[in-house]
Amino acid sequence: MKKMIYGLFFGDSITYGEYDGVFGGWVDILKRYALQQFHEGSNEVILFNLGIGGETTEGLLKRMPYELAARNSAEGNIVFIGYGANDLVIKNGGSMVNPVQFRSNMMEAIQHAKQYTNDIYLVSILPVSREVDGVKTATGKLRTNDNVLVYNRILKDLTVENALHYIDFYAAFLRDKEILLSGDGVHPNEKGYGIMAETAIPIIEKYL
Repeated sequence: MKKMIYGLFFGDSITYGEYDGVFGGWVDILKRYALQQFHEGSNEVILFNLGIGGETTEGLLKRMPYELAARNSAEGNIVFIGYGANDLVIKNGGSMVNPVQFRSNMMEAIQHAKQYTNDIYLVSILPVSREVDGVKTATGKLRTNDNVLVYNRILKDLTVENALHYIDFYAAFLRDKEILLSGDGVHPNEKGYGIMAETAIPIIEKYL
C-alpha cells in the first residue's frame, strides 16, 4: 500500500532557490526527483518549497503554525527547517536575530513541527565567500564566517538535544565554496545547488 508523505521545506532564499535559473534550487531538484520515483511505484512523496527570501526565524514563527496546519498528510510528514543566513546578518551595529533569540526561535519552531512529525531536519547555514566575509554590502548588511559557525553550533546542539537530524551543507561546501557560491558570495550557484540536492537525495530516498 503506497503512502502519501508530505515534505515541508521552511527557509529563506537558499531554500527558495534564488540565483538558480537552471534547476530552481535544491528543493525543486528534490521535488522533481520524488515525482519521477513515484512513477516507478514507490511512495508518493510530495514536497512543498516554503522558502521566502530574506526571512529570519522571526518571520518563520509568524507563519509556521498555519503552513503546517494547511499542509500535512495523515500518512506522514517530514519537516526541514533552514534558517540563520539572515538571522546572523549584522545591520546597524546589531544582529537581525541574536544567537540567544535564534536558539529560542528555533526551539519554538521545533515544537510546532513536533505536533506533526518526528522526522525533523535542521539545515546548516552555508559558509560565505572570501569576498563578502566581514564586508558590508551596499544595503549595509554584514556576514562573517565566524558567525556562521556560531549559529551552526546552535543548530547542531538543538539537533542533539531534540533527537533530530542535521543536514551538513556547510561541510559539503567548505572546501570548494568559491566555485559553489554565486557572485554575491552568499547564495549557491547552479553547481552549489546541485551539490545540496546530491547531499539531500539520500534523505528523500528513505521515504520513497
